[in-house]
This record gives sequence, C-alpha cells and structure tokens, in this order.
Amino acid sequence: MKFSAEVEVKGHLIDSMILTKIFDVIMDMGGEFEVLEMQVGKKKKDPSYAKLQIQGKTKDHLEKLLEQVYRAGAISTIGKAVALKAAPKDRVMPDNFYSTTNNATQIFLGGKWIDVENTMMDKCILVKGGKAMCIPIRDVKKGDKIVVGETGVKVTPPERPRDGANVFEFMGSSSSSERPTQHIAKKVAQDIFKTKKAGGKIIIVGGPAIVHTGAADSVAELIRMGYIDGLLAGNALAVHDVEYATLGTSLGMNVHDGSLAVKGHRNHMEAINSVFKSGSIANMVKTKKLTRGIMYECVKRKIPFVLAGSIRDDGPLPDVITDMAVAQKKYKEVLKGAKMVIMISTMLHSIATGNMLPANVKVVVVDINQPTVTKLMDRGTWQALGIVSDVGAFLPLVAQELKHLKR
Repeated sequence: MKFSAEVEVKGHLIDSMILTKIFDVIMDMGGEFEVLEMQVGKKKKDPSYAKLQIQGKTKDHLEKLLEQVYRAGAISTIGKAVALKAAPKDRVMPDNFYSTTNNATQIFLGGKWIDVENTMMDKCILVKGGKAMCIPIRDVKKGDKIVVGETGVKVTPPERPRDGANVFEFMGSSSSSERPTQHIAKKVAQDIFKTKKAGGKIIIVGGPAIVHTGAADSVAELIRMGYIDGLLAGNALAVHDVEYATLGTSLGMNVHDGSLAVKGHRNHMEAINSVFKSGSIANMVKTKKLTRGIMYECVKRKIPFVLAGSIRDDGPLPDVITDMAVAQKKYKEVLKGAKMVIMISTMLHSIATGNMLPANVKVVVVDINQPTVTKLMDRGTWQALGIVSDVGAFLPLVAQELKHLKR
C-alpha cells in the first residue's frame, strides 16, 4: 500500500454513472481500488456516498490516477488546500496550471470549499480577494495567483435530473438520424416551453442554412413569441436573412420554390450594400427598410445579438465584430445565465459557444450532417443533445408545437 490514497465521492453515484466512470478510469489506467465504505441512497432524491482506496504502481502512477478520479468527481478524504503559483508574466500561466473542465468546480481555500465563478472549459483558475474564477490565458497578468495541480480542486459532474422526463432523458446525449423527427421536435418544443415558463434564458446559435432551408420564418416566430433571449451567429446568417427579408432569396435562390432568381448571384451583395446604406441593421429597421426576418425581430424586441466575423466574410456587415477576442467576450456576455442553448447548422460557432458553457446548461444541436453534431460532443460539450435532421423541416415543427403549447 506504499503508493495509495483514499478518496471519497458524494451525489447520485449510481444512476448518473459517476461511480462507474471512476472505476473505469482506474482500471483503464492499470490501477487498483478497494471500496472501503459505501452508502446508497434509498429514495430517488437521496445522495449516495463512497470511500475508496486507490493504489498505483509508482508515485507518479498514483498521481496520474488521482488526477483523473478528481476530474470524475472524487476528492481526497484529507482536506488539502489548493496550490497556487504566481504567473511569471502577462499572458503566461505557471507550469502545471490546472486546466478547467465545463463542470461545476470548487477549490479548497482558507479551510473551506469555494465555488469557481464563470465556469468554462480549457481555462485556468485565478484566485483573488478570496474568490476564484475561470479566466482565459489572454487575461492573465504577471503576479496573478493561478491554481496549479489537482490538489484541493473538486469537480461536480452533472447528474441525471430528479424531476420528470424531458427530451434530454428521452434521448440522452446520442445523435441519430433514425429517430422520429416529429416526436423529437415535440419533445424539444416542450423542453423550450418548460425552460421559459420557469424563467430560464434561451439562446440560439445559428448558421446561414437556417435561411437556405426555409427555416428563417420559424426562428423569427420563436423570437416573436418570446422564447429566444439572445442570438449568436456570424456575418452569413445576418446577410442571408436580410437578403431573404428584402429580396426573397438566399444566395440568389428563391427560398419558397428553389428556383434561381434573375441576377440572383448579386443579391447577397445587394443585401450587404443595403445595410451599409442604412449604417446598421438597427437603422435599417428604424427606417423601415427591413420589415421582417430574424434580425428584424431581434431589433424590434430588443433581443441582443452578436455577429462574429471570419476571414471568409463578404462585407462584412457594419454590425459584425471582426476582433476575435472582443467577439468572444460579447458571446460570453450574452450566454451569462443561460439555461438552454439551441445550436442550428453551424459547426464553428457551435463549438466556440460550447467551449464557453458550463456542463449544466442544456444544449440542443440540430444539423443535417451527423459529423457536425458528433464533433461538438467530441470537443467536450458532451451534454449536448444531437439531432440529425433538416432544419427546414425540423424548426417549423418546433414552432408549431410551441404555438399549440402557448394556447
């Protein structure tokens, strides 16, 4: 037992598979474990408790085992204070810095556990004035106290909901094109309805395929009905939404019948030009040059939107933020306090947004391409519900069900 340590874990260990994940990681890494104590909750809402002794082959092997089980939700039975080191210079983290997950995190500081604020994956933890917070490397200043190592850090994985079934329990985190679209759309609509009824904040992350597939009217309707509290997108969604709202086309194709419009190839540039003539999307709405669509509903209902630029943008529109760091901060501001995020037909913006979300935020990803859906989960947003479907068919079903529920 030379290279061994005791850990404990609390919560809904059985049905949320937390204990199983801890056992798996120990065995996969060639370690040994012994269950010293086990208390299973008797009722649905009762937590369980387990104390384990973990044994490694060497000191380094044990440390690697502990690092993984700590990230799975276990903590040392001996309350050890978190280790801190000063950043050597601006935008440089100390060696062995703790890289965060998107799970709820606490650190043991001053003899008590304190919450880490602004939880995001792939960041570091700054401790200042008795508080702890996630920050990106670009915000690190020389002398900042940064958490290093795994000691004194507690991660709490999300647990299976205790209340009634919803779409996330119905489907789990799998993605498939072989599920009944109408039934899933109904379940998603019900979850949107419940989230909003409980006062939850819902954000949409969208790509231009929303317009190409004819789903723009449905998204505009969701905003109009009061179900959307923020929009995150790029230049393309706004351009094609304006094009569709003013010219009836998307990339020069008539949206309603798929035919090619006369001189349609110039329509997206015409849309960009019309926004520049007005000065902004908001001014275009104010002067009644834009009277419908997704961007129109955002402006009319004072729904915040952030348009993040990329190197391939035409224009881009005057509303687009071309500084990546600024756009990322604006995304984070809109996402603050979100309870549900719906990601529609945009891989890059979805992955970017997923990196900013705590694991307890419900995420729905809808895309016609299964690799787009699975890649988001593979990149760490494992709580995402993947729906492989044509958004042009799926979103109208969601909007229709929400209208029914609202009545």
